[in-house]
Amino acid sequence: MRIDELSLSSKDRGKAYSSSNVFPYLRLRRLRKNHAIRHITQEVRLDVSSLICPVFVKEDASNAEPIDSLPGYYRLPLHMLVDEVSSLLDMGIKAIMLFGIPRAKDEYATSAYDGNGVVQKAISMIKKEFSDDIVVITDVCTCQYTTHGHCGLVKDGTVDNDSTLHILARIAVSHANAGADVVAPSAMMDGQVRAIREALDDNGFKDTLIMSYSAKYYSSLYSPFRKAADSAPRFGERKGYQLNYANAREAIREIEQDILEGADIVMVKPALAYLDIVRLARDRFDNPLAAYSVSGEYALVKAAGMQGLIDEDSAIIEFLTCIKRAGADMIITYFAKRAAEIINGRGK
Repeated sequence: MRIDELSLSSKDRGKAYSSSNVFPYLRLRRLRKNHAIRHITQEVRLDVSSLICPVFVKEDASNAEPIDSLPGYYRLPLHMLVDEVSSLLDMGIKAIMLFGIPRAKDEYATSAYDGNGVVQKAISMIKKEFSDDIVVITDVCTCQYTTHGHCGLVKDGTVDNDSTLHILARIAVSHANAGADVVAPSAMMDGQVRAIREALDDNGFKDTLIMSYSAKYYSSLYSPFRKAADSAPRFGERKGYQLNYANAREAIREIEQDILEGADIVMVKPALAYLDIVRLARDRFDNPLAAYSVSGEYALVKAAGMQGLIDEDSAIIEFLTCIKRAGADMIITYFAKRAAEIINGRGK
Protein backbone atom coordinates (compact mmCIF):
# COMPACT_ATOMS: atom_id res chain seq x y z
CA MET A 1 0.00 0.00 0.00
CA ARG A 2 1.26 3.47 -0.86
CA ILE A 3 1.74 6.02 1.91
CA ASP A 4 -1.04 8.22 0.55
CA GLU A 5 -3.49 5.31 0.89
CA LEU A 6 -3.03 4.86 4.64
CA SER A 7 -5.57 7.62 5.33
CA LEU A 8 -8.29 6.06 3.16
CA SER A 9 -11.48 4.72 4.71
CA SER A 10 -11.83 0.94 4.86
CA LYS A 11 -14.30 1.08 1.96
CA ASP A 12 -11.97 3.16 -0.20
CA ARG A 13 -8.99 1.07 0.87
CA GLY A 14 -10.81 -2.02 -0.41
CA LYS A 15 -11.17 -0.36 -3.77
CA ALA A 16 -7.48 0.54 -3.70
CA TYR A 17 -6.51 -3.06 -2.97
CA SER A 18 -8.55 -4.30 -5.89
CA SER A 19 -7.01 -1.85 -8.32
CA SER A 20 -4.33 -3.06 -10.67
CA ASN A 21 -1.68 -0.71 -9.32
CA VAL A 22 -1.88 -2.24 -5.81
CA PHE A 23 -2.74 -5.90 -6.53
CA PRO A 24 0.85 -6.97 -7.38
CA TYR A 25 1.87 -6.32 -3.76
CA LEU A 26 -0.55 -8.96 -2.47
CA ARG A 27 1.53 -12.11 -2.77
CA LEU A 28 0.37 -14.72 -0.27
CA ARG A 29 2.79 -17.16 -1.87
CA ARG A 30 5.56 -15.36 0.02
CA LEU A 31 4.28 -17.26 3.08
CA ARG A 32 4.91 -20.57 1.32
CA LYS A 33 8.17 -19.98 -0.53
CA ASN A 34 10.35 -22.47 1.37
CA HIS A 35 10.21 -25.07 4.12
CA ALA A 36 11.45 -22.74 6.87
CA ILE A 37 8.86 -20.07 6.09
CA ARG A 38 6.10 -22.64 5.81
CA HIS A 39 7.14 -24.05 9.17
CA ILE A 40 7.03 -20.79 11.13
CA THR A 41 3.69 -19.75 9.57
CA GLN A 42 1.98 -23.13 10.04
CA GLU A 43 -1.29 -22.70 11.92
CA VAL A 44 -1.87 -26.26 13.19
CA ARG A 45 0.76 -28.70 14.39
CA LEU A 46 0.36 -32.43 14.82
CA ASP A 47 2.15 -33.67 17.92
CA VAL A 48 2.66 -37.16 19.26
CA SER A 49 1.20 -36.29 22.65
CA SER A 50 -2.27 -35.84 21.10
CA LEU A 51 -2.35 -39.38 19.66
CA ILE A 52 -4.18 -42.27 21.33
CA CYS A 53 -3.30 -45.77 20.17
CA PRO A 54 -5.93 -48.54 20.10
CA VAL A 55 -4.74 -51.85 21.54
CA PHE A 56 -6.49 -55.21 21.12
CA VAL A 57 -5.94 -57.78 23.84
CA LYS A 58 -7.22 -61.34 23.38
CA GLU A 59 -7.84 -63.54 26.36
CA ASP A 60 -6.95 -66.94 24.92
CA ALA A 61 -4.14 -65.84 22.59
CA SER A 62 -0.66 -67.26 23.15
CA ASN A 63 1.05 -65.22 20.44
CA ALA A 64 0.37 -61.99 18.58
CA GLU A 65 -2.32 -62.68 15.99
CA PRO A 66 -2.23 -60.61 12.77
CA ILE A 67 -5.51 -58.85 11.99
CA ASP A 68 -6.24 -59.37 8.30
CA SER A 69 -8.66 -56.44 8.14
CA LEU A 70 -6.08 -54.10 9.71
CA PRO A 71 -2.70 -54.84 8.05
CA GLY A 72 0.13 -54.35 10.52
CA TYR A 73 -2.15 -54.62 13.55
CA TYR A 74 -2.35 -57.52 16.02
CA ARG A 75 -4.49 -59.07 18.71
CA LEU A 76 -2.07 -59.31 21.60
CA PRO A 77 -1.90 -61.86 24.41
CA LEU A 78 -1.71 -60.49 27.92
CA HIS A 79 1.94 -61.34 28.34
CA MET A 80 2.93 -59.04 25.45
CA LEU A 81 1.17 -55.91 26.73
CA VAL A 82 4.01 -54.57 28.83
CA ASP A 83 6.41 -54.62 25.89
CA GLU A 84 3.79 -52.99 23.67
CA VAL A 85 3.14 -50.14 26.08
CA SER A 86 6.86 -49.68 26.69
CA SER A 87 7.36 -49.31 22.94
CA LEU A 88 4.56 -46.74 22.71
CA LEU A 89 6.02 -44.72 25.56
CA ASP A 90 9.41 -44.72 23.84
CA MET A 91 7.69 -43.12 20.83
CA GLY A 92 6.11 -40.46 23.01
CA ILE A 93 2.57 -41.90 22.89
CA LYS A 94 1.06 -41.43 26.33
CA ALA A 95 -2.42 -42.91 25.96
CA ILE A 96 -4.00 -46.17 24.79
CA MET A 97 -7.57 -47.30 24.12
CA LEU A 98 -8.05 -50.90 25.27
CA PHE A 99 -10.37 -53.33 23.49
CA GLY A 100 -10.86 -56.82 24.88
CA ILE A 101 -11.62 -60.04 23.05
CA PRO A 102 -12.91 -62.51 25.65
CA ARG A 103 -12.75 -66.26 25.71
CA ALA A 104 -16.46 -66.64 26.43
CA LYS A 105 -19.59 -64.73 25.39
CA ASP A 106 -23.21 -64.86 26.49
CA GLU A 107 -26.41 -62.89 26.01
CA TYR A 108 -25.71 -60.62 28.98
CA ALA A 109 -22.05 -59.65 28.47
CA THR A 110 -21.09 -61.03 31.88
CA SER A 111 -17.44 -61.40 30.89
CA ALA A 112 -17.33 -57.65 30.22
CA TYR A 113 -17.62 -56.81 33.94
CA ASP A 114 -15.86 -59.87 35.34
CA GLY A 115 -13.15 -58.71 37.74
CA ASN A 116 -10.87 -61.34 36.19
CA GLY A 117 -11.83 -60.46 32.63
CA VAL A 118 -9.31 -59.85 29.90
CA VAL A 119 -9.53 -56.05 29.99
CA GLN A 120 -9.46 -55.93 33.78
CA LYS A 121 -6.32 -58.08 33.83
CA ALA A 122 -4.76 -55.94 31.11
CA ILE A 123 -5.44 -52.71 33.01
CA SER A 124 -3.97 -54.07 36.24
CA MET A 125 -0.87 -55.33 34.47
CA ILE A 126 -0.25 -52.06 32.66
CA LYS A 127 -0.85 -49.80 35.66
CA LYS A 128 1.32 -51.97 37.90
CA GLU A 129 4.22 -51.60 35.48
CA PHE A 130 3.77 -48.02 34.32
CA SER A 131 1.53 -46.32 36.88
CA ASP A 132 0.69 -42.79 35.68
CA ASP A 133 3.18 -42.79 32.79
CA ILE A 134 0.43 -44.06 30.48
CA VAL A 135 -3.24 -43.06 30.31
CA VAL A 136 -5.38 -46.19 30.07
CA ILE A 137 -8.71 -45.59 28.37
CA THR A 138 -11.16 -48.49 28.14
CA ASP A 139 -14.01 -49.06 25.75
CA VAL A 140 -17.25 -49.64 27.65
CA CYS A 141 -19.68 -51.62 25.52
CA THR A 142 -21.23 -55.06 25.22
CA CYS A 143 -20.73 -55.90 21.54
CA GLN A 144 -17.51 -57.91 21.93
CA TYR A 145 -18.91 -59.80 24.89
CA THR A 146 -22.35 -60.86 23.70
CA THR A 147 -23.39 -63.74 21.48
CA HIS A 148 -25.63 -61.39 19.50
CA GLY A 149 -22.98 -58.71 18.96
CA HIS A 150 -25.14 -55.70 19.82
CA CYS A 151 -24.13 -52.76 22.02
CA GLY A 152 -26.80 -53.47 24.60
CA LEU A 153 -29.04 -56.16 26.03
CA VAL A 154 -31.59 -57.61 23.65
CA LYS A 155 -35.23 -58.03 24.63
CA ASP A 156 -37.88 -59.28 22.24
CA GLY A 157 -35.51 -58.89 19.32
CA THR A 158 -34.56 -55.26 19.98
CA VAL A 159 -31.81 -53.56 21.96
CA ASP A 160 -33.28 -52.39 25.26
CA ASN A 161 -31.90 -49.02 26.33
CA ASP A 162 -32.73 -48.92 30.04
CA SER A 163 -31.68 -52.43 31.06
CA THR A 164 -28.39 -51.86 29.24
CA LEU A 165 -27.49 -48.88 31.44
CA HIS A 166 -26.95 -51.09 34.48
CA ILE A 167 -24.60 -53.37 32.52
CA LEU A 168 -22.58 -50.44 31.16
CA ALA A 169 -22.27 -49.03 34.67
CA ARG A 170 -21.02 -52.39 35.99
CA ILE A 171 -18.45 -52.60 33.19
CA ALA A 172 -17.20 -49.07 33.89
CA VAL A 173 -16.88 -49.70 37.63
CA SER A 174 -14.97 -52.95 37.03
CA HIS A 175 -12.55 -51.09 34.76
CA ALA A 176 -12.08 -48.29 37.27
CA ASN A 177 -11.52 -50.84 40.02
CA ALA A 178 -8.74 -52.40 37.93
CA GLY A 179 -7.09 -49.00 37.56
CA ALA A 180 -8.45 -47.45 34.34
CA ASP A 181 -7.88 -43.71 34.11
CA VAL A 182 -10.71 -43.09 31.65
CA VAL A 183 -13.79 -45.12 30.76
CA ALA A 184 -15.29 -44.58 27.31
CA PRO A 185 -18.91 -45.67 26.82
CA SER A 186 -19.53 -46.40 23.14
CA ALA A 187 -22.96 -48.05 23.22
CA MET A 188 -24.94 -44.88 22.33
CA MET A 189 -27.61 -45.64 24.90
CA ASP A 190 -29.57 -42.66 26.17
CA GLY A 191 -28.52 -41.86 29.74
CA GLN A 192 -25.34 -43.96 29.67
CA VAL A 193 -23.06 -41.17 30.88
CA ARG A 194 -25.27 -40.33 33.84
CA ALA A 195 -25.62 -43.99 34.82
CA ILE A 196 -21.86 -44.50 34.65
CA ARG A 197 -21.03 -41.25 36.47
CA GLU A 198 -23.37 -42.12 39.33
CA ALA A 199 -22.03 -45.66 39.59
CA LEU A 200 -18.42 -44.49 39.57
CA ASP A 201 -19.09 -41.89 42.24
CA ASP A 202 -21.07 -44.29 44.40
CA ASN A 203 -18.19 -46.78 44.31
CA GLY A 204 -15.47 -44.31 45.22
CA PHE A 205 -14.18 -43.52 41.71
CA LYS A 206 -14.98 -39.82 41.60
CA ASP A 207 -11.68 -39.09 39.85
CA THR A 208 -12.19 -41.56 37.00
CA LEU A 209 -12.85 -39.66 33.79
CA ILE A 210 -15.56 -40.38 31.25
CA MET A 211 -14.75 -40.00 27.57
CA SER A 212 -18.08 -40.44 25.88
CA TYR A 213 -18.57 -41.59 22.31
CA SER A 214 -21.07 -38.74 22.13
CA ALA A 215 -21.53 -38.40 18.37
CA LYS A 216 -21.03 -41.94 17.13
CA TYR A 217 -22.46 -42.34 13.67
CA TYR A 218 -23.76 -45.43 11.94
CA SER A 219 -20.95 -45.98 9.45
CA SER A 220 -19.64 -48.47 6.92
CA LEU A 221 -16.15 -47.54 8.12
CA TYR A 222 -16.34 -49.80 11.20
CA SER A 223 -16.15 -53.09 9.31
CA PRO A 224 -12.42 -53.80 9.81
CA PHE A 225 -12.78 -53.24 13.57
CA ARG A 226 -15.75 -55.57 13.79
CA LYS A 227 -13.70 -58.32 12.21
CA ALA A 228 -10.76 -57.58 14.48
CA ALA A 229 -12.87 -57.65 17.66
CA ASP A 230 -15.43 -60.22 16.49
CA SER A 231 -18.15 -57.70 17.35
CA ALA A 232 -20.41 -57.60 14.28
CA PRO A 233 -24.13 -57.88 15.13
CA ARG A 234 -25.51 -61.35 14.44
CA PHE A 235 -28.89 -59.95 13.40
CA GLY A 236 -30.31 -56.58 12.43
CA GLU A 237 -28.23 -53.43 12.47
CA ARG A 238 -27.28 -50.52 14.73
CA LYS A 239 -29.13 -47.70 13.00
CA GLY A 240 -31.62 -47.63 15.87
CA TYR A 241 -29.05 -46.31 18.34
CA GLN A 242 -26.15 -44.91 16.32
CA LEU A 243 -26.50 -41.52 14.64
CA ASN A 244 -27.82 -41.01 11.11
CA TYR A 245 -24.87 -39.77 9.03
CA ALA A 246 -27.16 -37.22 7.37
CA ASN A 247 -27.73 -35.37 10.67
CA ALA A 248 -25.54 -32.67 12.18
CA ARG A 249 -27.83 -30.87 14.63
CA GLU A 250 -28.70 -34.15 16.28
CA ALA A 251 -25.01 -34.76 16.98
CA ILE A 252 -24.77 -31.44 18.82
CA ARG A 253 -27.78 -32.41 20.93
CA GLU A 254 -26.13 -35.74 21.78
CA ILE A 255 -22.88 -34.05 22.79
CA GLU A 256 -24.68 -31.45 24.88
CA GLN A 257 -26.67 -34.15 26.67
CA ASP A 258 -23.50 -36.09 27.52
CA ILE A 259 -21.85 -32.97 28.90
CA LEU A 260 -24.89 -32.27 31.07
CA GLU A 261 -24.74 -35.86 32.36
CA GLY A 262 -21.08 -35.53 33.37
CA ALA A 263 -18.85 -36.40 30.41
CA ASP A 264 -15.34 -35.03 30.89
CA ILE A 265 -14.26 -35.59 27.28
CA VAL A 266 -16.57 -35.87 24.27
CA MET A 267 -15.89 -37.66 21.01
CA VAL A 268 -16.88 -37.60 17.36
CA LYS A 269 -16.65 -40.90 15.48
CA PRO A 270 -15.69 -41.44 12.64
CA ALA A 271 -13.35 -38.53 11.94
CA LEU A 272 -12.51 -37.87 8.29
CA ALA A 273 -16.00 -37.84 6.82
CA TYR A 274 -17.28 -35.95 9.87
CA LEU A 275 -14.85 -33.04 10.17
CA ASP A 276 -17.81 -30.68 9.96
CA ILE A 277 -19.17 -32.25 13.15
CA VAL A 278 -15.78 -31.91 14.84
CA ARG A 279 -15.77 -28.22 13.90
CA LEU A 280 -19.34 -27.68 15.11
CA ALA A 281 -18.49 -29.36 18.42
CA ARG A 282 -15.33 -27.30 18.84
CA ASP A 283 -17.15 -24.04 18.18
CA ARG A 284 -20.01 -24.91 20.53
CA PHE A 285 -18.35 -26.62 23.52
CA ASP A 286 -15.24 -26.05 25.63
CA ASN A 287 -14.83 -29.65 26.79
CA PRO A 288 -11.80 -31.57 25.60
CA LEU A 289 -12.71 -33.03 22.22
CA ALA A 290 -11.57 -36.35 20.80
CA ALA A 291 -11.99 -37.60 17.25
CA TYR A 292 -11.78 -41.29 16.41
CA SER A 293 -10.10 -41.98 13.08
CA VAL A 294 -11.64 -45.39 12.65
CA SER A 295 -10.54 -48.73 11.24
CA GLY A 296 -12.05 -48.12 7.80
CA GLU A 297 -10.06 -44.92 7.42
CA TYR A 298 -6.92 -46.85 8.28
CA ALA A 299 -7.79 -49.69 5.90
CA LEU A 300 -8.48 -47.35 2.98
CA VAL A 301 -5.14 -45.59 3.34
CA LYS A 302 -3.26 -48.87 3.85
CA ALA A 303 -4.85 -50.46 0.79
CA ALA A 304 -4.05 -47.50 -1.44
CA GLY A 305 -0.53 -47.29 -0.06
CA MET A 306 0.15 -50.99 -0.51
CA GLN A 307 -0.88 -50.69 -4.17
CA GLY A 308 1.39 -47.70 -4.69
CA LEU A 309 -1.54 -45.41 -5.47
CA ILE A 310 -0.64 -42.86 -2.78
CA ASP A 311 2.28 -41.98 -0.54
CA GLU A 312 1.02 -43.58 2.66
CA ASP A 313 3.13 -41.55 5.08
CA SER A 314 2.11 -38.27 3.48
CA ALA A 315 -1.56 -39.26 3.64
CA ILE A 316 -1.26 -40.20 7.31
CA ILE A 317 0.16 -36.85 8.35
CA GLU A 318 -2.22 -34.91 6.08
CA PHE A 319 -5.33 -36.64 7.40
CA LEU A 320 -4.36 -36.43 11.06
CA THR A 321 -3.37 -32.78 10.74
CA CYS A 322 -6.74 -32.01 9.13
CA ILE A 323 -8.51 -33.65 12.07
CA LYS A 324 -6.57 -31.38 14.40
CA ARG A 325 -7.32 -28.39 12.19
CA ALA A 326 -11.03 -29.13 12.48
CA GLY A 327 -10.72 -28.73 16.24
CA ALA A 328 -9.89 -32.09 17.84
CA ASP A 329 -7.66 -31.97 20.90
CA MET A 330 -6.82 -35.66 20.70
CA ILE A 331 -7.06 -38.32 18.00
CA ILE A 332 -7.65 -42.03 18.48
CA THR A 333 -6.00 -43.60 15.46
CA TYR A 334 -4.60 -46.90 14.23
CA PHE A 335 -1.87 -44.81 12.62
CA ALA A 336 -0.61 -43.64 16.02
CA LYS A 337 2.65 -45.60 15.93
CA ARG A 338 3.54 -44.79 12.33
CA ALA A 339 2.57 -41.16 12.79
CA ALA A 340 4.78 -40.97 15.86
CA GLU A 341 7.70 -42.40 13.89
CA ILE A 342 7.21 -39.84 11.13
CA ILE A 343 6.87 -36.92 13.54
CA ASN A 344 9.91 -38.10 15.48
CA GLY A 345 11.92 -38.32 12.27
CA ARG A 346 12.47 -42.05 12.42
CA GLY A 347 12.75 -44.16 9.31
CA LYS A 348 10.67 -47.19 8.47
